[in-house]
Amino acid sequence: MPIKKIRPVGMIDSSPYTVFQKKYFLRMLVQLIIIAGIFGLAGCSEQMAQIRSVPATESTASYDYELGPGDVIDVFVWRNSDLSVNGIPIRPDGKISTPLVEDLNANGLTPKQLARNIEQQLAKYIKDPFVTVTVRQFVGQLNNQIRVVGEATTPQSLPYRANLTLLDVMIKVGGLTEYAAGNRASIIRTVDSKQMQIPLRIKSLLKDGDISANVGLAPGDIIIIPESWF
Repeated sequence: MPIKKIRPVGMIDSSPYTVFQKKYFLRMLVQLIIIAGIFGLAGCSEQMAQIRSVPATESTASYDYELGPGDVIDVFVWRNSDLSVNGIPIRPDGKISTPLVEDLNANGLTPKQLARNIEQQLAKYIKDPFVTVTVRQFVGQLNNQIRVVGEATTPQSLPYRANLTLLDVMIKVGGLTEYAAGNRASIIRTVDSKQMQIPLRIKSLLKDGDISANVGLAPGDIIIIPESWF
């Protein structure tokens, strides 16, 4: 009876069929990696396109500042200096008090809207009042602030203004700490009641001067800067 040869454990089968299988498997693996990379780049490009389009969107181009707790305002009543007051803080409950006007809501209103409301209250006492409201110190509503957390030199909340960019905010917070992973930072943004995460390249912007990494921001953005792994 012929003796059957036993291939030692671990020996690679070099038969033509097995070699063909391995080449086919490797070719398919490379194709899958390439496809995954293409989709990943496409997703990243789409996110970056979305964030770069912010300054041109209606939400920021026609942005009107809304008052919030912590703001400090001046109220000027034309031809009535005794009713004009400066440095009025908006209380935590969102209300203000001025001469002849008590506990008037200011939260969520634009300065112009608040001025019209004060006029309505003063009309009970004087004829045809004309009021101007000016913001002296900005804080704004929480959903209109830009919050920077993580490895910024001075993490803080900043009031949003029209056409605000990432570079503007990084100047305000003093740049990155030495432990920051700036190119792994991201923005958390709410769009149509859904949160989306958008990658940032803060290190490239600040250290390399790559202006393409400077992007527009939107009211309510949260910038998260992680710590470097090493």
